[in-house]
Amino acid sequence: MTEILLIQPPIHDFYLTQKRTIPYGLASIAASLIQEGFSVDILDALATSKSRILEYPDEMADLKKFYGRPDISPFGLFHRFRHFGYSFQHIGQAARRSGAYLVGVSALFTPYIEEAIETAQTVKAFHPRCKVVLGGHHPTVFPEAVFKSGAVDFVLRGEGEASMPQLAKALKKGLPIRSVPGIVFREDDGSFRIGEPAITECLDENPLPAAHLIKQTFYRRNERGSMAIMAGRGCPMTCSYCSVSAASCFKYRKRSVSSVIREIASAVEKHQIEFIDFEDENLSLDREWFLRLLKEYSNRFKGKSIELRAMNGLFPPSIDGEVIQAMKEAGFRTLNLSLGSISKTQLKRFHRPDVTGAFDKALSWAEHIGLNAVGYIIIGAPYQSAESSLQDLLFLAQRRVLAGVSVFYPSPGSADYGLCEKENLLPASFSLMRSTALPIDHTTTRLESVTLLRLGRVVNFMKGLLDRGLEIPCAGLLPNNFMTDKADRIEIGIKLLASFFHDARLRGVTPDGDVYQHLIQGDLCEKFVEGVGKIRMRGCL
Repeated sequence: MTEILLIQPPIHDFYLTQKRTIPYGLASIAASLIQEGFSVDILDALATSKSRILEYPDEMADLKKFYGRPDISPFGLFHRFRHFGYSFQHIGQAARRSGAYLVGVSALFTPYIEEAIETAQTVKAFHPRCKVVLGGHHPTVFPEAVFKSGAVDFVLRGEGEASMPQLAKALKKGLPIRSVPGIVFREDDGSFRIGEPAITECLDENPLPAAHLIKQTFYRRNERGSMAIMAGRGCPMTCSYCSVSAASCFKYRKRSVSSVIREIASAVEKHQIEFIDFEDENLSLDREWFLRLLKEYSNRFKGKSIELRAMNGLFPPSIDGEVIQAMKEAGFRTLNLSLGSISKTQLKRFHRPDVTGAFDKALSWAEHIGLNAVGYIIIGAPYQSAESSLQDLLFLAQRRVLAGVSVFYPSPGSADYGLCEKENLLPASFSLMRSTALPIDHTTTRLESVTLLRLGRVVNFMKGLLDRGLEIPCAGLLPNNFMTDKADRIEIGIKLLASFFHDARLRGVTPDGDVYQHLIQGDLCEKFVEGVGKIRMRGCL
């Protein structure tokens, strides 16, 4: 019988990126519990290919005008809203079978708090004798709100490696829980006891994550294993949109290089690892530490065919030729770079330095050494104009880099969340605080945000044509019979692109071959077409 069950809930959204859902945090907490002698299991509700189509929630009904029709062209975004993962009933039955006296539910991201709460309610319904605890970023910021469902017994704020074993021990032995770090519970008089978030000062003191509890077969890529890893936590920068910056309670801490190497070695020995993603907020910020990590990794795993990534993005000023060469030798194939914006006005709002010079240098080194690159910009933030975001996109179009367009969303605990709250810009519900919901309608309207998203697809399609040795088409009318049985996605895209250059109207194509116009901001598209005509587009390879 399992004493403690840790659950990663299902999610409701338009898409799911499988390699970003490895339950690393739960495995880290599980390891601390196991070290204290508890029997633990992880129920990862996302570790399945199961999904089912849902109706758009009422609060998202307005999105149908943007996503309501399918689009098989290269310019399509999202369409179906889905339940990804096991059903809640499956989770409840599994919790009952486990017999666990303590069930921990992960609630990392605010847009998915309803699914976390429903998971807690279902667990209670099927297994009423257990205690349910929520942890993660959302309950850390909004601890009292999650108790409204009546299914949550405790919240643990902050990092759970230290607090979860203490809570488990107190419940098992009937000890007081008031001293558990980060504990939140309701007192007998109805008031809340809210502890300060628990923070692990020395990350090396934590045991290595219990990777054996992760469903490795699901997270395999090409029959080989994948792993996520965090070499550090927090960030010393003060970016306004980030909830784990220097302004938060999460101090900037790095693990020792030897600790990181031990974790990777353990996973490589037990699983056929071919992909490792460093989930750090800013992996390369400490240049000397990063170089030591890369060189020790290269020495230890020389000859292994393992791709390394840092998909959260690297800070360009921390990257130089020596670092990029070391990254290539270690196994990095792609350089993920955080640009933010090229607008000095917007960068001042973001509390970010201008990194355009360092960005260009990093791209030059990457090209020389043979690494691909992705550059991330943010659009749709408060007081950010669509015109400035268009210039950001055209900046990326001229460089050897894939354009990563991220729609701003207010992250609880960030400075920008406070700004949105003050300016009455917050969306009506937590579920809308996600990029796909186009959450902010301000100086960049929601229509402009979705237009910029589609223009990002246009830019990357044009780059893809160049990489294939194909020419970018000239402006032209859309032929009436362009959808033939032999028409592939590239051919469809070329003809739609030519018509877009002709009239600045962006079209989609249904699986049945019906051509229709996407709802877009016309002036922005006209400025894009004009801007593209004045620049030299570059591919990504």
